[in-house]
Amino acid sequence: MSETRTASVQAVDGRCGNGVAPAGGRAPAPLWWVWLAAWPVTAVFVLSNAATPLYVLWQRDIGFSKGTLTVVFAFYIVGLVGSLLVCGVVSDRVGRKPVLLPALGLAMAACLIFATATSVPALIVARLFSGIAVGAVVSAGMAAVTDVAGPGRKRIAALLASCAMVFGAGLGPLLAGVLSETAPAPTVTVFVVEAFLLATALLAVLRMPLRGPEVRTRGAWVRVPGVPRGNGRQLVLGTAVFAPGITATSFVLSLGPSLLSGLLGTTSRIVVGAMAFAMFLAATGVQFAVQRLRRRTVLTAGAVSTALSMTTLIVAVHTSSVPALIISALLAGSGQGMGQLGGLSLLNSSVPPQRLAEANAALNVGGYIPAGVLPVSAGYLSDAAGLTSGATIFGAALLGLAVIGGLVVVATRSQVTDPV
Repeated sequence: MSETRTASVQAVDGRCGNGVAPAGGRAPAPLWWVWLAAWPVTAVFVLSNAATPLYVLWQRDIGFSKGTLTVVFAFYIVGLVGSLLVCGVVSDRVGRKPVLLPALGLAMAACLIFATATSVPALIVARLFSGIAVGAVVSAGMAAVTDVAGPGRKRIAALLASCAMVFGAGLGPLLAGVLSETAPAPTVTVFVVEAFLLATALLAVLRMPLRGPEVRTRGAWVRVPGVPRGNGRQLVLGTAVFAPGITATSFVLSLGPSLLSGLLGTTSRIVVGAMAFAMFLAATGVQFAVQRLRRRTVLTAGAVSTALSMTTLIVAVHTSSVPALIISALLAGSGQGMGQLGGLSLLNSSVPPQRLAEANAALNVGGYIPAGVLPVSAGYLSDAAGLTSGATIFGAALLGLAVIGGLVVVATRSQVTDPV
C-alpha cells in the first residue's frame, strides 16, 4: 500500500480523465484521501440495509406478508437499477460530485421517510430512494475512489471501494438491531444516526480532490450501461461470480429474519442485525485476505463459496440448524466479497477513466437484477408452499448459477491470470 511519489507519475495522475486530482492537478492525493473517498460509499450502504431488522416491527404495526416484504425489498433494486442506467454515464460526462451530492440528499430524504413510515407505500418510497442513492455511489462513488487514488494505486482503490460497500451494508443492520432494542423509538433512532453519517459523507464529497472530466464520451445519456469494445469479457467474468454472490446475500437480508424466527423462535433484532453484520464482515475480511491473489483464483473461490453457501442453506432449513444457517450467511458474504473484488479489479485494470463509472454500473446491473428477482420469487413461493420449500428451490437454483459462474472463470484463463 506504499505510495509512489515519483514526479513523472504525479504528472500522469494530475491529467487523469475524469477527475482525479488533487489540488493543483499535479500531485496525487495523499493515501488518507483515498480512504476518505470511500466513506460516502460506506455511509450510503449503511442506509441500504438499515431497515432489515426493523421489518418485523413494521409487519406487526402495518400488517403485510413475506411476499409483500420481498416486494418492498425489490423496490430498492428497481431504484438501484434505474439509477445505474443514468448515473454511470452522467458521472463520466459531468463528473463525480454532480452525481454524488444529489444522491446523498436523496438518501437523507429516505431516512426521513423511513423514520415516519406508517404504511407499505411509504416503505416502498423510502426503499426506492435508497436504491437510487446506492446506484449513484456504486457507479460514481466507487469510480471517485479510483480517481482520487490515481493510476498507480488501482489495486488499493478497488479494494477500498469494494470493502466500503460491503462493510456499510453490514454495519446498517447491526446499528438498526442494537439501537432498536436499546434506544427509544425503535424505527426512528437508527435513521437519525444515519442522517448524521450521511451529512459527514456530504462534507467529504464537497472537499474531495476531484476535477471534472477532460474527455467526454458520446451517446445517449440514459442507456443500459456497458464497457468499451474489448472489455466485454472482463465484464462477463466479473458478473458471472458477483451476481450469484450478491443474490445470496440479498436472500439472507430479505428472508433471513423469517428463517431465524422459524429456527430459533426469536424475533430479536440484535440477532438479525448481528447475522447480517457477520455476513458482510466476512465479505470485507475475505477481500483483504485475498487481495494479492490472482484474479482467476479470487473469482473461482468466490463461486465456490457461493455454491457452498447455498448447499449449507438447504441443509439448514431441512435440519432446523442455526449453525448451518450462520455458516451459510458467512459463505454468502465471502462469495459476494470475492466476486465483487474480482469484478472491480478486472474493470479497474482495463477500462479507461472516462468510462469507469459506466463500467461499474454495468457490473452492478448484472448483479442486482437477479438479486432482486430471485429473492422476491422465493418470498412468494415461501408464502404459497412454505419457507422450507421456497428456500430449498431458491438455494438449488442459485447453486446452479454459482457453479456455472465458476466454470466460466475456469474456462477463461487468459483474462484473469494477472494479480489483483
